[in-house]
Amino acid sequence: MSSSICTPNSLLSFTQLKSIPNSNSNSNSNSLHSHPLKRSSSSFIPRASLSTPKETVLKSFHERRALKIISGLQNFNKDNVASVVTAADKGGATHVDIACDPDLVKLVTSLTRLPVCVSSVDPSAFLACVEAGASMVEIGNYDSFYDAGIVFSPKQILNLTVETRRILPLVTLSVTVPHTLSLPDQTKLAELLEQEGADIIQTEGGKCSNPSKSGVLGLIEKASPTLAAAYSISRAVKIPVMCASGLSAVTAPMAITAGAAGVGVGSAVNKLNDVVAMIAEVRSLADSLGLPVTTGSEVENRGLRV
Repeated sequence: MSSSICTPNSLLSFTQLKSIPNSNSNSNSNSLHSHPLKRSSSSFIPRASLSTPKETVLKSFHERRALKIISGLQNFNKDNVASVVTAADKGGATHVDIACDPDLVKLVTSLTRLPVCVSSVDPSAFLACVEAGASMVEIGNYDSFYDAGIVFSPKQILNLTVETRRILPLVTLSVTVPHTLSLPDQTKLAELLEQEGADIIQTEGGKCSNPSKSGVLGLIEKASPTLAAAYSISRAVKIPVMCASGLSAVTAPMAITAGAAGVGVGSAVNKLNDVVAMIAEVRSLADSLGLPVTTGSEVENRGLRV
């Protein structure tokens, strides 16, 4: 039995989400060339966005060694999030990614000086989190929506990107490209997202890969969709690409070789039972990327305090 790799869903079946502004069910939501929302002249510049410049947040991406640990877009369990973030901090990660909730942001910024990213598909939710101390926002981490049968069209993602840029013109913005698109369409969408002001493109794909082998071969099979996307997209855009979904200490270095500037890891860490095991896994990932263990004073000296 060979491994099962996701093929693109019919774009005609993409669900229109209520949270996406100005979605028009009668419009061609599949077109990668349709112009998204027009930019509004009104925007906000929250205080927090001025305290952590993009250069600081993107430093490890430009060095091609970013390691973002993801607690989960739908994970609002404070104990689990605290454990994941503590593991990221002590294990040598460069960023943490949490659900889009101001109280969680306040909790996390009390535990770490690493840049905090919040993920959502609702741009209006980002502002309060940035004011609470988040230094980066991300449109993405769609896995929980796939479980509910919800997928995202290129036009929806472009609209979300334009709206987020309108609200937060200065904050570092990452956007995930859905694995439900073919590789050529993923690449085209990434190019358009770059034009609309995205600072980072994130790939995905591990959710849909069904490895036929165990051990190292299975880990490589699991990562193959997101590695393929990172390879294709990194050669089409000038902004950093983060390879995420289905990665491990075995395949994280492959992502960098494929062209990624960093890797994002979620379930390999956040599904573990205790913080000691989480720290060990993050340390293994950091070691695979050649990252040093960063002490609190070193982090503070690098200016990563939000």
